[in-house]
Amino acid sequence: MRRRPARSLALITVVAAAVGLTATISNGQPSGESSPPKKSPVAVGKGGAVSSVDPDASAAGIKVLKQGGNAVDAAVATAAALGVTEPYSAGVGGGGYFVFYDAKSKKVRTLDGRETAPRSAGKDLFQENGKAIPFEDAVTSGLSVGTPGTAATWDRAVDKWGKKSLRQTLAPAKRLARDGFVVDKTFRQQTADNEERFKDFPATADLFLPDGKLPKVGSKLRNPDLAKTYGELGRHGAKVFSKGRLAKDVVNTVRKPPVDPDAKRTVRPGDLTLGDLKSYQVREQKPSRVNYRGLDVFSMAPSSSGGTTVGEALNILENYQVGKLTEKEFWHKYIEASRISFADRGRWVGDPTQEDVPTKGLLSQRFADSRGCLIKHDKVLTSPVAPGDPRDSRGSKSCDSSGKGVKTTYEGQSTTHLTTSDRWGNVVSYTLTIEQTGGSGITVPGRGFLLNNELTDFSFEPADPDVPDPNLPGPGKRPRSSMSPTIVLEHGQPKLALGSPGGATIITTVLQTLVNHVDRGMPLEKAIAAPRASQRNAEETELEPSAPAGLKKKLEKLGHKFTEVEEIGAATGVQRLRNGKWLAAAETERRGGGSALVVRPQGDPPRGR
Repeated sequence: MRRRPARSLALITVVAAAVGLTATISNGQPSGESSPPKKSPVAVGKGGAVSSVDPDASAAGIKVLKQGGNAVDAAVATAAALGVTEPYSAGVGGGGYFVFYDAKSKKVRTLDGRETAPRSAGKDLFQENGKAIPFEDAVTSGLSVGTPGTAATWDRAVDKWGKKSLRQTLAPAKRLARDGFVVDKTFRQQTADNEERFKDFPATADLFLPDGKLPKVGSKLRNPDLAKTYGELGRHGAKVFSKGRLAKDVVNTVRKPPVDPDAKRTVRPGDLTLGDLKSYQVREQKPSRVNYRGLDVFSMAPSSSGGTTVGEALNILENYQVGKLTEKEFWHKYIEASRISFADRGRWVGDPTQEDVPTKGLLSQRFADSRGCLIKHDKVLTSPVAPGDPRDSRGSKSCDSSGKGVKTTYEGQSTTHLTTSDRWGNVVSYTLTIEQTGGSGITVPGRGFLLNNELTDFSFEPADPDVPDPNLPGPGKRPRSSMSPTIVLEHGQPKLALGSPGGATIITTVLQTLVNHVDRGMPLEKAIAAPRASQRNAEETELEPSAPAGLKKKLEKLGHKFTEVEEIGAATGVQRLRNGKWLAAAETERRGGGSALVVRPQGDPPRGR
């Protein structure tokens, strides 16, 4: 698609003010403490919708929609703004998965913008002297940094499907970075959680620890270096990440991490090269797809495990009248379906360019039937459950698992998700990340963004030497992900879009939210706000404290074991209503609540589905 010239800065400034973007700071300095922008977890109206974790980011997407952009443009604008206001979860130093419903062709398309390992990487990438290095040493290192894919994803999406130029879509985020955003409690807490390692990198400390201190809630944080980076990206496209000064800065930072001379931390260098950046490719591929209750559920196929794992669990639950189950029966079946699908995920899913991933088999109803019959109504499966074999097209009539069960490997809990729609009926569900909260902790000097530590999503070594592991590192390989950006169609038209951050809990968050809405009749915003549990083929199931009273004891009598966690996931979604209206929905509490906006607000959300 031909790129269009950018609008004038004067017009951008006027429109930005109209949708509530952060005001300009006089002389580049904070103008006193302010209240963070207000968030609303639900909005209904026409013209399109945006839902994200942050009000400034959602406003950036709405602004682009008002200027004539479509859902793709709005998604990139929102994502770029999140790179400013939620830099510890996402940004141009990372990667992600972009799922797009094209109203014109009525097809769902996807972009795999996942980070890749250096071409020099082998299975022993995270091993020294034949043993895996400590995880805490890997996460804050150049060794953990994969080739970033986010900028290339934005460039490809806007050029192929957008109505605006990349420069236009990045303009709101560029202004937000230059002028500053208001620090809220969540941002301050995430900074505090990373304070000690941020101090070890001067560029990171200068950016996120002004005057060597934690940013105050209500203060404004500016990132002029990121504004300049967005300016370069807007003018020249993603090639700035494959050649030129910016690319060299990224490579030099990975290979020689700029550590404070007084730091006691040993920071391992990485082996990323300009050749790795030049050879990076965004993959345009077919989505995963299952049919659930007559709805077509599309998501990301491998290298993400999100689409196959959510899809398999839905296929297992297809055999139950979930909407008629008691509270205890529902939670039991949901937990067990998750347990089984994670067992199969661990054995079979990796980067399909380097592993034989039986995607079709994992998504088949026949395979799900052969696995779902393991579930008993009166007792719990023992984890780790052994995987099945989706390559057997006949399925397993005896409900036997093949091979040996192994524990699910660790995956970071960060990431962010956004969903957008427009007046033409296009929809985007986009999950992006830099992995752990704060990524590698290493900011590229003079560039204003953190580098990912995404390669820690690889298995450092096989979980069991007797069981094949498709997620070991390899040259140019994409680490397995759990990101599950999802779009649901009904009779070929979008019904809703959904996704979440949260590492491996993304899968269970999306699964439980979908089932809450489709089977249990919850409005989307209530399905998102409802209590969650996450079972990932482990002995214990993670459970939020807001779970229904008495439920835990009832499930424990069946043999379930639980560990309580403060929160699981942080979903956002959009839903198509009648008469051209859209509903945008976000969290009410998790991660400080989300921000749902529409172009032209009209009325309250419907009471039912």
